Amino acid sequence: QVHLVESGGGLVQTGGSLTLTCEASGRMINRDTVGWFRQAPGKEREFVAAIFRSGGKSYYSDSVKGRFTISRDNGKNTVRLQMNSLKPEDTAIYYCATDGSLILSSIRAATQYDYWGQGTQVTVSS
Repeated sequence: QVHLVESGGGLVQTGGSLTLTCEASGRMINRDTVGWFRQAPGKEREFVAAIFRSGGKSYYSDSVKGRFTISRDNGKNTVRLQMNSLKPEDTAIYYCATDGSLILSSIRAATQYDYWGQGTQVTVSS
């Protein structure tokens, strides 16, 4: 069993930056695939970024590529999402999720992740 807690959300102006942290407890997630997803009001949950369990390669949605960076801190059992050049359309609740056995072709599918955090709100003002 894994318990995930997101933190670091908040209110920021357009062009600003935030760093989200996903802290895991219960077991180590350094060999899991960890993904970040977001959900805006009235919209479906969408893939943002993931770091794959094997090799640690990162993957991003087209909408955040070049602006967001996902990274692991294995010593702290956490995964971070550095978000730069934020836009109003980035406003959403951001969730981290983890799974120990995802295949690469499934990392963008929210339904494939076993464990989820409660989410953290990110609001970007124009």
